[in-house]
Amino acid sequence: MKNILKAALTGILISASLVSCQSDLTSLNEDPKHPSVLPSENLLATALFQSSYYMDNPSVNFNNYRFFTQQWAEGQYPQETQYDLVTRNQPRNHFNRMYVYSLNNLRQAKENLKNEVETEDVRTNKLATLEIQEIFIWENLVDTFGDVPYSEAFKPNEILTPKYDDAKTIYIDLIKRINDAIATIKPSVKGYSPATGEQYSGDLVYLGNMSKWIKFANSVKLRLGINLADVDPTLSKATVESAIAGGVISSEEEAYKFKYDGNTFSNPVFDNLVASNRDDFVPSEIVINTMSSLSDPRMEKWFTKVGGIYKGGVFGELNDPYSDFSHLNDYFRSSTTASNLLSYAEVNFLKAEAAARGYSAGGTAADLYATAVTSSMKENGVADASITTYLVAHPYNAANWKQSIGVQAWIAMFNKGLACWNFTRRLDNPTLVNPPKSNLSSVPYRMPYSDQEYVLNGTNVNAAASKIGGDKATTKLFWDKF
Repeated sequence: MKNILKAALTGILISASLVSCQSDLTSLNEDPKHPSVLPSENLLATALFQSSYYMDNPSVNFNNYRFFTQQWAEGQYPQETQYDLVTRNQPRNHFNRMYVYSLNNLRQAKENLKNEVETEDVRTNKLATLEIQEIFIWENLVDTFGDVPYSEAFKPNEILTPKYDDAKTIYIDLIKRINDAIATIKPSVKGYSPATGEQYSGDLVYLGNMSKWIKFANSVKLRLGINLADVDPTLSKATVESAIAGGVISSEEEAYKFKYDGNTFSNPVFDNLVASNRDDFVPSEIVINTMSSLSDPRMEKWFTKVGGIYKGGVFGELNDPYSDFSHLNDYFRSSTTASNLLSYAEVNFLKAEAAARGYSAGGTAADLYATAVTSSMKENGVADASITTYLVAHPYNAANWKQSIGVQAWIAMFNKGLACWNFTRRLDNPTLVNPPKSNLSSVPYRMPYSDQEYVLNGTNVNAAASKIGGDKATTKLFWDKF
């Protein structure tokens, strides 16, 4: 993996002027010291790395998902837990990473793939891989910002200032694109290069296993479908049931994980907790107190103790000195820990929620809830006896299923930022309270638009802001109705 990523990242020049998708995309690959046309697999490798690293990044400078769900507190500098999204330009940084560093490379890979020597079956599978990964990133953008440039994006020779598309319209198109991509896949054909006989090396997640890409695609479709539940129940039910029937992630081995070599490329949590040599983050008292009240066995895997007890930091306040609080355990501090961006546990919680909503999900809500909790526990190395004890003490509550599933999913998605934020926004559980020193009028429901968009694409971003009810972090996404 190291050599592929080094070659990919070395050979690609990134231009910040692409923030609004306005520059000539081909110019990104012009470098007299490197090939003028990079192989599609190098571009895929780069996109996989960039999107995974920055979707999972806990830095105060990027997505801030872990603060939006109030699971991490800050030490000496609490501005981000007070929801300051201006000083460090987090919206700009995340927008750029997803559009310029991730989507742009996938779009260029699709173009380059057309001229590469492959069998048609291999080419078809490679194109499907690029397409599914692109859809995954689009979903992240919509669930982070809402309306975004989509249909007119990446057309620099035609459109310099792309419009912002309606978020639900994008969702509907993404679902169609998933169905179309899956229909083309030939699962028995591995992504091999006829020139070298080597496996499609650019696929650093599933290594050319197209059956796993199908399950991942259906799992993304499941996510999209569940998010539609409160705004379009009919489409939601059809989408969810189709995804489950088509086959979703069914084991932790099939989860979407980007693995790091721990040398050239390290896990972003490691980079921020260990390599940075800074003591900036502690688990919040909200997550510590919630898990303590439930006698949750994952605590000993995740957190250290102070004076024999777990002690979380106050969210939105300065928590200093660092030594007075529990810390994230070594479990999270490895340079080689994979970014698990669509886990088996998440899929099971989505299925449990689907069943609770009356959809056909392959089991009862109670059974799928138990499977979801169990899969999270097993992912984190909890013994079977402890899992059984926990489920007996905390069974599924059909009378208050949003709280039952919502709280348990919030815990299970600890350190899985966007997935956790989706559950809390959709189910409104657990109840997150705006900290007293917050810069906002409520907890965040979306990320505001990039400040650079107001310079480079002002007419369209202003129109989008007006349409959604204001470019504020407190404006709810189209699917977040309650």
